[in-house]
Amino acid sequence: MIIELHGLEVFGYHGAYEEEHRDGQLFLWDVQLDVGERGADDDLQQALDYTQVAARIRELSDARRFNLLEALATSVADALYEQFAPKRLKVRVRKHPAGLGVEHSAVIVQRP
Repeated sequence: MIIELHGLEVFGYHGAYEEEHRDGQLFLWDVQLDVGERGADDDLQQALDYTQVAARIRELSDARRFNLLEALATSVADALYEQFAPKRLKVRVRKHPAGLGVEHSAVIVQRP
């Protein structure tokens, strides 16, 4: 079973440019966690709590400023993998980069 959070909005101060650290910007998170059969038996105690996943992403984003999306995504992926112990996970973080003329830039990190 795959649990997915798509388009989680987290405001952060990450990026390679001074204005990104100063002004901040919106980051969009997509997370997939393979939790096996956790929750299939309708036991809330055994299921993955989505609010805890979202809270952990926000906490990690707020904890420090990253220069690179790669480092931010890796930090979040490693922490989610450690805390929630999914069989596999996929984390994607997106932002709208000024001056590139693209919809967004993104980084995807997978474990294992």
